Amino acid sequence: MQQRVLKVLEFNKVKEQLSMHVASSLGKERVEKLAPSTNFEEVVLLQEQTDEAAKVLRLKGNVPLGGLTDIRASVKRTMIGSTLGTNELLDIASTIYSGRNMKKFIETMVEDGIGVPILDEFAGQITPLFDVEQKIKFCIDDNGDVLDGASEKLRSIRQTLRTSESRIREKLENMIRSSSAQKTLSDAIITIRNDRYVLPVKQEYRSTYGGIVHDQSSSGATLFIEPQSVVDLNNQLSEAKVREKQEIERILQELSIFVAEFGQELLDNVTILAELDFMFTKAGYSQKIKASKPKMNDHGYIRIEKARHPLIDPSEVVPNSIEIGKDYRSIVITGPNTGGKTVTLKTVGLFTLMAQSGLHIPALDGSEMAVFKHVYADIGDEQSIEQSLSTFSSHMVNIVDIINTVDNESLVLFDELGAGTDPQEGAALAISILDEVYQRGAIVIATTHYPELKAYGYNRDGVINASVEFNVETLSPTYKLLIGVPGRSNAFEISKRLGLKIEVIDQARDHVSIESNTVENMIASLEQSRKEAEEELDEAERIRKDSEQLHKELQAQIIEFNQQRDKLYEKAEKKAAETIEKATNEAEEVIRDLRKMQLNQRSAVKEHELIDAKKRLEKAIPSLEKSQAKTGQKQTRQSFQSGDEVKVISFNQKGHLIEKVGSNEWQVQMGIMKMKVKEKDLEYVSRPKVVETKPLATIKGRDYHVGLELDLRGERFEDALMRVEKYIDDALLAGYPRISIIHGKGTGALRQGVQEYLKKHRSIKSARFGEAGEGGTGVTVVELK
Repeated sequence: MQQRVLKVLEFNKVKEQLSMHVASSLGKERVEKLAPSTNFEEVVLLQEQTDEAAKVLRLKGNVPLGGLTDIRASVKRTMIGSTLGTNELLDIASTIYSGRNMKKFIETMVEDGIGVPILDEFAGQITPLFDVEQKIKFCIDDNGDVLDGASEKLRSIRQTLRTSESRIREKLENMIRSSSAQKTLSDAIITIRNDRYVLPVKQEYRSTYGGIVHDQSSSGATLFIEPQSVVDLNNQLSEAKVREKQEIERILQELSIFVAEFGQELLDNVTILAELDFMFTKAGYSQKIKASKPKMNDHGYIRIEKARHPLIDPSEVVPNSIEIGKDYRSIVITGPNTGGKTVTLKTVGLFTLMAQSGLHIPALDGSEMAVFKHVYADIGDEQSIEQSLSTFSSHMVNIVDIINTVDNESLVLFDELGAGTDPQEGAALAISILDEVYQRGAIVIATTHYPELKAYGYNRDGVINASVEFNVETLSPTYKLLIGVPGRSNAFEISKRLGLKIEVIDQARDHVSIESNTVENMIASLEQSRKEAEEELDEAERIRKDSEQLHKELQAQIIEFNQQRDKLYEKAEKKAAETIEKATNEAEEVIRDLRKMQLNQRSAVKEHELIDAKKRLEKAIPSLEKSQAKTGQKQTRQSFQSGDEVKVISFNQKGHLIEKVGSNEWQVQMGIMKMKVKEKDLEYVSRPKVVETKPLATIKGRDYHVGLELDLRGERFEDALMRVEKYIDDALLAGYPRISIIHGKGTGALRQGVQEYLKKHRSIKSARFGEAGEGGTGVTVVELK
């Protein structure tokens, strides 16, 4: 890719935003080197990597990449025999820990059943190197100081150091506390000069203490003297410090040699961790801009759903859908310079660069991008003062370069093609350039304000017109791209809105040709028709989504009903089995008693004993409670009609007949459910005096549909209670047995208020907090009477 194109399309600014999500200098280095790939397989892999990392962030929130440092230079130095400092060794230990932690994190996700094959492969290549980390940590503390326990010799040396220091201080403190000290010393303190303990002695008393003068104050009134009595002790201390330094150097050298033994493994770990950091950097940026993974292809097809330019403020950006490369390979965006045309060009170009770099694009799921070998862009003011070239000449220099190298694997973006010269010649040149690039097989998007190019899209196969919508009422562009509708001049409407006399405007219209007026009217009609079609499409889509939601809820209710029915059947079978078993046991006991009486009496059983046994057998006969629905009773034959209110016996629910759907079946409306029910399962209740012929239920949108849940999160307390009251009434009318109210956890005020209200409601059977799988204390599940 040309660096000029990357700059024009502001790819470097995207990289700047991307670098804000790195966890280490390694990730930042990868971001700085980021460039679009032209290899289709590589781009697909890069997109998969970003998508997998985004999946982890979505499920886990973050990843343990803390402590990762660029240790490559340090490791390479150990491999050629250099000795590292303590901080460099600590960085190596920290990076080893980071790699080990990351490896464990990914392996745990795999064990939990989270599919991350790419990350799992990377984790498998990380070498733990636990021994190296532990050896460094055993010798060096977090502040970069070598610990006493690093070696027995160092422990002994430091013990000598502490003993010597203690003896020196003791002698000097005795001197400070002496009766003459107040007169001879400038200050009663022990200080250090040239790594030796000294006292601040007044100039005139220098001979009192003898010893060595190491320094003096700026005024010369004070000399810092090492008394003769501690010179030998200070010498011993200095010798111990030299031995300590030598031992520390030996320990660091030993650690560096140990690190060098695993140098290649460390370098490999750093390479893998840098790649992981980069993957999660891309995923973090994807979350930030609310991006999605595009489907990639290698045949020049682009379909972006609701694209948002990532460098425009999210609160101001206008999403646009763009498609090219299937029915048409060229888009010509015409119309006056009202804003939005250049943004469209840059959006398509930048999205292409981002997708080919493995970045997700800020558009809806299902978008599709192509991998191009070349991306060319002629955008912006190209005037070159250094080369004494005009704007037109500078544009032509770029266009000539493009035409000389463009092919069927190229994306070409022209901004204000043919501008900067005579309008007629510029328009003719623009048409010729577009024809040439199109014949080479490239994907082309061009903007122009020449009206001649409006006809270009109608007269060429594979070419379509487009424009950016302009609101005449507000005198500002809406930045909404209209594919298939050429741009039209708004000069007359704008002038009228700004107060220009009608007579002047009418006179201006007379100077415009009839053909131009006809074309402008046609364009206006197209814009109106398109706007109406889009509104109808949005309404249809909304209704479709409502219908899908209603269908899901009905399915859930049917599943719940079937489960409840199965539970009742199971309960009834169990009760029947228990009753029969009880009767059988009773009967067997009666028979055993009769046999026992017969054996004991060795004669015929007496009459009263037989009567008692018969009564016991009669009591043993199973007796089950009759259902309240009295299903066993034969119903009186009733002639049903559409609109009759009936009772469905098997459900014990009332409903209305809609229509007869068979010789002995009716379609019945029960609440929001419609079901086919046999006549023998229906019980006549009443017939309305006036039977309406219109359908009993028509779904007109979300306002006419009662969901199974009410979400109150974010509501004010008073508004929430009003919504709860209305929602319960609607749910009762819909015949729902159970509903859920989502109030969230928060401060608990809304939750408590809802609970108190439900306790006092006459139509509430019970109310409880949700189970763990239902939302816990953030949800109240309500059973209706």
